[in-house]
Amino acid sequence: MANIKSAKKRILVSQKRHDKNKAIKSSVKTAMKKVEAAVAANDKAAAEAALLAATSTIDKAATKGVYHKNNAARKVSRLAKAVSAMG
Repeated sequence: MANIKSAKKRILVSQKRHDKNKAIKSSVKTAMKKVEAAVAANDKAAAEAALLAATSTIDKAATKGVYHKNNAARKVSRLAKAVSAMG
């Protein structure tokens, strides 16, 4: 454990940020899995609803700086492409 007060604070702050970022990334992965599961089940209505929710979750993660905006855009694009390919 660090002895300097500022170093102790940095450890606490970085741990808090790590936990928060991990929770956000986990929720993004869960949302993506829901879309992929709906696509695999060939359920167009559920896939579109899940895509809407996933897009929102991914955009919020990008806004908070958890994901780079291009990374977020790529994730959304791939999900949208999978849903639209169900046709």
